[in-house]
Amino acid sequence: MNEQIVARHWLAVIAPKAAPAVATSTVLILARIWNANGAEHSLGNAVLMTALSLAAGAAGVCASIGRAGDPVIAGTAFAASGGLALAGVAGYADGLSLPLLLWVLATAVAYGLAARYWRTDRRDTLAYERHVSDRREERAHIERVETIRGTTQIEVARTGAAYAEQLAQALITRAALPGFDPKALEAVGLPELPTHHRGV
Repeated sequence: MNEQIVARHWLAVIAPKAAPAVATSTVLILARIWNANGAEHSLGNAVLMTALSLAAGAAGVCASIGRAGDPVIAGTAFAASGGLALAGVAGYADGLSLPLLLWVLATAVAYGLAARYWRTDRRDTLAYERHVSDRREERAHIERVETIRGTTQIEVARTGAAYAEQLAQALITRAALPGFDPKALEAVGLPELPTHHRGV
């Protein structure tokens, strides 16, 4: 069986691993741009970001304890809540040390959560590859057995045909010999030869 060869681009391999750092860095950069444009010590902006962060966190809690219990929606809501909290602090704070500290913590938490899903995905991928490999081995074994069986049947048929041809040739040759008496063969119990082979 021919296996399909798929070569993944190196960016496709690295992109999922870099996604948490890119996401938190983007939030930090945008929050600092927001800080430079007037969000620093703005009470209204701080209240807005706090309310948005609490709303996203509440949505995550509702999604996780709801009837459906969808972990994807809950994780997205909690990530949005953390991102809004980071953006609020980074946009409101004076210096850069507190936003950087929160960025490091957020990035570490994001990688910790992502590692769990990466492990699960890797286990599922390995299980699927093992299953596919087992099916391929089983199919290859069945193909080999059927090939051997077919080859054996062909050889048996070929040998039988060759034997029948040799027997017919021997009977024809014997019938052509001088002094051949087919009645003597029938008396012994051998089958009667067809008339077109006897030449009578």
